[in-house]
Parts: sequence; structure tokens; C-alpha cells
Amino acid sequence: MIKINDKLTLEELVQVARFGGKVELSEQAKERILKSRSRVEEIIKSGQVVYGINTGFGEFANKVIEADKLKELQRNLIVSHSVAVGAHLPIDIVRAMMLLRVQSLSFGYSGVRLELIQTFVDMLNAGITPAVPEKGSLGASGDLAPLSHMALPLIGLGEVYFDGKIMAGAEAMKLADIVPLELVEKEGLALINGTQMMCAIGALTIWDTLALKKEADIAAALTMEALNGITDAFSEELHSIRPHAGQKETAKAILNLLEKSERITKQGEIRVQDAYGIRCIPQVHGASLDAINYAKNIIEIEMNSVTDNPIILEDGAISGGHFHGQPLALALDFLAIAIAELGNISERRIERLVNSDLNKKALPPFLVKEGGLNSGFMIAQYTAASLVSENKVLCHPASVDSIPSSMGQEDHVSMGSISARKSMEVYYNSSRVIAIEMLAAAQAIDLSQIQKPLGKGTALAYEAIRNIIKPLENDREMYYDINKASYLIDSKIILNAVYGE
Repeated sequence: MIKINDKLTLEELVQVARFGGKVELSEQAKERILKSRSRVEEIIKSGQVVYGINTGFGEFANKVIEADKLKELQRNLIVSHSVAVGAHLPIDIVRAMMLLRVQSLSFGYSGVRLELIQTFVDMLNAGITPAVPEKGSLGASGDLAPLSHMALPLIGLGEVYFDGKIMAGAEAMKLADIVPLELVEKEGLALINGTQMMCAIGALTIWDTLALKKEADIAAALTMEALNGITDAFSEELHSIRPHAGQKETAKAILNLLEKSERITKQGEIRVQDAYGIRCIPQVHGASLDAINYAKNIIEIEMNSVTDNPIILEDGAISGGHFHGQPLALALDFLAIAIAELGNISERRIERLVNSDLNKKALPPFLVKEGGLNSGFMIAQYTAASLVSENKVLCHPASVDSIPSSMGQEDHVSMGSISARKSMEVYYNSSRVIAIEMLAAAQAIDLSQIQKPLGKGTALAYEAIRNIIKPLENDREMYYDINKASYLIDSKIILNAVYGE
């Protein structure tokens, strides 16, 4: 049971989003929510004009709404803003969005009723997931359109995924014995003003990328085994004089994976130095790790922030800009670049494995015995090249763009949802490149002229690959192999085999 109180961790978010973890509000959170709602009711009674409570929205902020129409105002906000398009976001992302919205509202600065937040909690625990199209957010005032779709079932509208199928939100709520709500003052705006879509995508992508970085290290170490890589460039003393944290950690990780290997070499034994794709693994993988950790820090702050507007404080309400996604947009653009570089250097190592001119004839061309009759890994490298090339397009930063909206009232927006979705796509592409490198490296190990024991970690990785994928003797439908290798990455089977995680 994940208790909503002060700090939500990345691990807890993943547990709820992907593994059906249950959620409950702490007593402290309930007290904060009740106090915040009482302040909103005081504002209403006083007759004050406060944005989002008794005014229109955006350019209509200066239009005061009559008291008998305030409930209709909140409902209209949700239905009018439900204009997102595209494929539905994956269920785990939407569950993460719901959890993050609960967390943000639970801090007691949004003025919503306890029963509204509890209804979201009940939906999460019952497995009701709103159907949310992926496109349509400008990233300020937050993820308005996607979050509106997420809110529709709460008021008995929209569509949801429930019990393995898609259905009307009202039908699912009835089946789960959850009563939809009629929104009251401030609640519609509180549901949709925030960064929960971009934050949810970013959080889950970072979680996966932290694992992928380790898997990239494993793939690189397997390639070093196949090419009799030189380990001098990974020495602790060398990296102590350029002590970037990710670089030092990566160099140590590679040496640990290769420990007890009899295939790796020292400078001058076979050659004086390796190409950059091998020799600069610590510098490239390590820089990506530092960037990933930077993005992780930003995401963890956002996960535990209030991103509503207006903010309900002790002595009134303040219209601010916490819904603006710029901190996430910049970080997630950076994340996409960091992930892409893991794929870029992996593809160059694949090329070194399949290109006999680059590996000095140590391996047969395209890693197959009867070349010509068989194409071997020739086109697998094409696929890797295609994926990294696509990543280069995707890594153009979304955060440098802005389009004014709402008649110029919202004159700068973050495009953070695009940064988030790009980072997710770049992750997918790079994970497939690394899967291909693992396949190619295992094949190269089998064909290597030096057949000696592998290292402590690489032996476990090689065994995990060969447990489900046989060596390539003659051409076959290799997409099956790539899919299996991708499964080994996605399911963390190789990671668990090597690190016991």
C-alpha cells in the first residue's frame, strides 16, 4: 500500500503505475485537503473575485461568473478542454498521471474536496484507467487537454480501460461501484492545471533508462570480449584525474563485468589502442548517466510539487505559473539526447563487429560463416543505423519552441509534453539498438578466433542471451531474434542475471 503523505518516490510511482500497487491517503493529507477546501469556501462566501473560482479561464479571466453557474463552469471547463488527439497513452503512463495528480492535490493548496481526491484513489485501486489521447498539450497551462480526458470519467463521461477492455467511463464507474462527482468551485481547474502528463512520461522513461544504461554497459562489455578489448583505458587511476561521477562509475562497471576474463587485453598485446567506440565508453556512457541523473532530480522535485493555479494559501489565493512545464521540458530534451548517445555509440560498436575491415579480419564479414550465401547481421546493422538516425531528428529540442495561445494571454508555453514523448520514443529506439549489439556481440564471441573464458559479468549475460537465442548458423528471420533480445532488455532478465536486481 502506497500512502500519500509528503514524498512520493520513483519506486512507488512505478509500483502503482505498472504493478497495480494500491494507494491510500494519509490522515495528514486528509487534514490538509479539508483545510484548503474550507479556505475556498470562505473566499466564495466573502464574494471575492478569484481566478478559476468565480471567473472564466485564460482570456476570460476577467469575466465574472454568476454564483448559480459556478458548477456548470467547472464541468464546462473539463468537457471543452477534452480535445486531445492521437493514440491513447499506455495504461501505465495514465495511472502515473492519476497518482501524480492525487499527490499534487493532497498537499492542500488546491482547494478541492476530499471526496474528489478519494474518487481518483478509488479509480486507481479499482483499475479504472481513463483513455487519454497523447497529443494536444502545449505544456502550459500545464497538460490541459490530456488531463481533461483523464478527468472525464470522474464526472461520468469519457472512455476508460477496465477489466481488459475499453468502455464508457460511466459504465466502468458503475461496475466498480464508484459514484461519479458533480464538480464544485475550483475543482475543474484543479484537475487539469498541472504537468502530470509530462512528469509521468518522464518519470517512467527515466526509470527505464537507468536500467538501459546498465544494459548498454553490458552490451559494450560483451563487444569488448568479442574484440579482445584493451582495459587500460578503464583504470581507476586514469579516471581519478577527470572525476566526472558517471564516467568513474561506468569505467568501474565495465571492469567489474570483465573481471576474470581471459579474452581482454592490455595495451600492446594485440594493438596499441582501441577505437573510440570502445576506448571512450566511460566518457560517453558516463556523460549520459550524469544527464539522466540530472533529469531524475528534476522529475523527483516535480513529482512532489504543487502545479495548480491559483494556489490557495492561508490568507488568500495567488495566480502564479507553477503549471508551466519549462523545468521538465528542458530536462526531458536533455534526457532524450543522453539516451540517444547510448544508442549512437552502440551502433558504432555493432558496425565494428560486422565490418571485417574495422575489426582487422578477426571476425567473418557480417558475423556469418558462409558469407554471400548468407547475409548474416548485415541488415541488422541497417536497422540500428535507421534507429539512431531517427533519434537524431527526435532530439531536436521541443523546449525552444513556443506558440502563443488564448488570445495572447498564454504567450509563452513549454512544449514539455512533446519533450516527454520524444524521450520515450528515443528510449524505445536506443533499447532496440542495444538489443542488436547484444545479439551481434554474442555471435561474435561464438565466432572469435580466441576462445577463452568470459568475464564474471559478461559470462552471465552471454548465458542469458543463449538461453533463448541460438547462434546464427544460416540466415533466418532475424526479427524474431531481435524481438527476443529486446524482451531480455525490457523484462530486465539480463540485468537480473548479471546484477541480481
